[in-house]
Amino acid sequence: MENRISITISAEAIAEIAAAIATIGLALPAPVNLSKEERQKLAKMGDKSLAFVNKALEYARQNPGVVPAFLDVPEFEKDVLAVTSLNSVLVPLRQLVEKLDDTSLLTGSEAYSSALIFYDAVKRAAKAGVPGMKTVYDDLQMRFAGRRKTTGSNTVEAK
Repeated sequence: MENRISITISAEAIAEIAAAIATIGLALPAPVNLSKEERQKLAKMGDKSLAFVNKALEYARQNPGVVPAFLDVPEFEKDVLAVTSLNSVLVPLRQLVEKLDDTSLLTGSEAYSSALIFYDAVKRAAKAGVPGMKTVYDDLQMRFAGRRKTTGSNTVEAK
């Protein structure tokens, strides 16, 4: 089995990371959480839309005579500045989250693969009558309770 990652994360590092995340949260003025329904209803702004929004804001500043009375241009400008600032934070955070997710996936996969190798060895040891291994096997086997296993062309309940 190839071991692609071997890391140790100290309790101090976890505490430092948690403090940094808390600091980021405190530095953000009034972050919000939206429901799934709210997210679906909102207009989405991607890279192309950002260019459109910036042009519209500039034209609104240059042509106040055509700005509708109900459009608050200073608030429009504030929103554009806020989304630009948030995106400058979001992009590196999303990259970091992707790396964390990939690292967690890889380390979890390696740990689960190792557990399966050990489980197979315990199963063989229990079948061979090695003292104490039946108890270990029975305990580990609970992970697979209710699953069906195939043996040749027959399907049987896992026990």
